[in-house]
Amino acid sequence: MFVSYLILTLLHVQTAVLARPGGESIGCDDYLGSDKVVDKCGVCGGDNTGCQVVSGVFKHALTSLGYHRVVEIPQGATKINITEMHKSNNYLALRSRSGRSIINGNWAIDRPGRYEGGGTMFTYKRPNEISSTAGESFLAEGPTNEILDVYMIHQQPNPGVHYEYVIMGTNAISPQVPPHRRPGEPFNGQLGSDGRSQEEGAEKEGAEEKEDVHGGAPQVFTSESAQTFPVRHPDGFSSHRPDNLVPAAPQPPRRSRDHNWKQLGTTECSTSCGKGSQFPIFRCVHRNTHEEVPESYCDSSMKPTPEEEPCNLFPCPAFWDIGEWSECSKTCGLGMQHRQVLCRQVYANRSLTVQPYRCQHLEKPETTSTCQLKICSEWQIRTDWTSCSVPCGVGQRTRDVKCVSNIGDVVDDEECNMKLRPNDIENCDMGPCAKSWFLTEWSERCSAECGAGVRTRSVVCMTNHISSLPLEGCGNNRPAEATPCDNGPCTGKVEWFAGSWSQCSIECGSGTQQREVICVRKNADIFEVLDPYECSFLEKPPSQQSCHLKPCGAKWFNTEWSMCSKSCQGGFRVREVRCLSDDMTISNLCDPQLKPEEKESCNPQDCVPEVDENCKDRYYNCNVVVQARLCVYNYYKTACCASCTRVANRQAGFLGSR
Repeated sequence: MFVSYLILTLLHVQTAVLARPGGESIGCDDYLGSDKVVDKCGVCGGDNTGCQVVSGVFKHALTSLGYHRVVEIPQGATKINITEMHKSNNYLALRSRSGRSIINGNWAIDRPGRYEGGGTMFTYKRPNEISSTAGESFLAEGPTNEILDVYMIHQQPNPGVHYEYVIMGTNAISPQVPPHRRPGEPFNGQLGSDGRSQEEGAEKEGAEEKEDVHGGAPQVFTSESAQTFPVRHPDGFSSHRPDNLVPAAPQPPRRSRDHNWKQLGTTECSTSCGKGSQFPIFRCVHRNTHEEVPESYCDSSMKPTPEEEPCNLFPCPAFWDIGEWSECSKTCGLGMQHRQVLCRQVYANRSLTVQPYRCQHLEKPETTSTCQLKICSEWQIRTDWTSCSVPCGVGQRTRDVKCVSNIGDVVDDEECNMKLRPNDIENCDMGPCAKSWFLTEWSERCSAECGAGVRTRSVVCMTNHISSLPLEGCGNNRPAEATPCDNGPCTGKVEWFAGSWSQCSIECGSGTQQREVICVRKNADIFEVLDPYECSFLEKPPSQQSCHLKPCGAKWFNTEWSMCSKSCQGGFRVREVRCLSDDMTISNLCDPQLKPEEKESCNPQDCVPEVDENCKDRYYNCNVVVQARLCVYNYYKTACCASCTRVANRQAGFLGSR
């Protein structure tokens, strides 16, 4: 009954304090009716001049795979925004200056979500929609309490990373945030958590500071918790850290030795597994009856400080952490998509990756799946086959084949599966061709301008439109190629008469043929041979032509012999020999045994000196001149000309033989 009365009294007091006239709001300075707000620099009532915005774009061209530092986020930074400028296969990573990985460290890619680091909470986003072109991003309000480094895990060309954050400027004022303010707690003379003003709760704040020094976890209140009070239940207690939440009773407090503080259980564990925390709950009770009484009956300075105690130390069950699906491997038709599935376990508020066998009690989700974004373009046959290109034999026919999208538009062939493309050309067999003689028209002119002559035509045996077979293929009934004609009797007409061609001059290769061409006058059946000048006004038929019976193959060709190297006493002469094919190109197919000689001797006869009547010895003892070797002097060479000449010829022959 007493407890119920106490609760109703507290609710009445709280309602009276909260119901401020006029519905005035509380500003960022915690004063009722204040219109101050926090500017982008985090200053309550500031004008955005106390800070500076740092921004830029990281566009360096990276060559090696791995982690590359993008930007340093200084301590105290706020409004942090790190965003890829376009979607790519790269990843952003975040690490503290002390080396602790916060997001995407140690080559492990984390799922998008919220991650605590540097004294603030980062929101990691990674759009995965096929149509989205947005890249990854890190967002945080700040402020940071240490230097952080942003990295890029480089796997493909850098699309650019935009970074922006706010830091306090040189003219900044300190943010007007109370040192012990907690989220959800009113401050500065406004409503306290126990319904008392700041002056009335001074003693309590001192106790709170003492708790902070001893490592007590700060209490977090929400708008809901500010209107309710922890009440002891038969089977448990609230998981919040206990505090002086019960307001003073209407009657004056009574402190005596009949009452003291006693632990009555603990708060609920903050987690059901994986190492949580809990706090002991102390209540004021009667020393003898142990009946709980209002806390004002006990000395608040003697109340023990609740210390955090670990609980539920056993690890949480492992679970499969499922990542988002990758893009479909194909833009149309049936493709594949992948996702990362990791076995993770939570311990001490941290999610750790563990060995897959720890999740063997759970069915592992699929890591691959089929996908289809749209129906692929398909091949369409637009026309029927054309007629065969030949009337008989084997020819070809064609048809029109196009790649058409699922909305009926003709697109490039590359958008269809080339392996499934229907043939647009094929062979066609019109059956064997009939072997027939093909004839031209008879020539219009007779071979003779007067008298008997012939007219001609061409006759060929054809089996198709490409090649002809030997004449035997059409049988022996060959149509005539010549027919007689007569332009009337000749009356003394002069003309050239050509005889038959002779045989080819050689059996193979290119040769010549001859025939006799004479000028005649025909009178009735008699031919009179005339001088050639009588037919000079007429074009004379050729009397010689080239002929080619068959290829000779490669043959030896040689030049004429050169001059002999000596005119007497044996010399030599040379010639060049080459093997040439029918088209007069160098060949190696000639018989080496038939190769003509390239060198031979010549002029083997002895040398006979020519007798010069003017060259005689004038003295009888010219032999002495020769022995004394005086022929080198012009006088003796003239006086003993014959002897000196003989000696000179012998010496020249001796040197030539050497």
